[in-house]
Amino acid sequence: MARSEQRSSPANASRWTAARREAYANDLATPTSLIAVTARSNRAKADKDPADWLPQAAGYHCAYVTGWVETKLRWGLAADDRERAALLAVAEECPGATISYQTAP
Repeated sequence: MARSEQRSSPANASRWTAARREAYANDLATPTSLIAVTARSNRAKADKDPADWLPQAAGYHCAYVTGWVETKLRWGLAADDRERAALLAVAEECPGATISYQTAP
């Protein structure tokens, strides 16, 4: 998830301390927070959310969206209407998906 999600979320991210912003940017506590990808994939995704970008591999959409939602919940970040609609559309194709997260410290 792009750091811009933290900046654009009205939830409370604008009031985050510098230490919390740094913790979000470097969160290694969950396997879906930071995912190694090729430079090409990183450039293609940029700071787009699932309404504007999904991985090319359709078989990975469920895992990607599940991780996205877990990260949003972990950090208390909101989803806008377009993002929420895209997440729900993908979730309909993921009947066995489970969301599991721990709130970030």
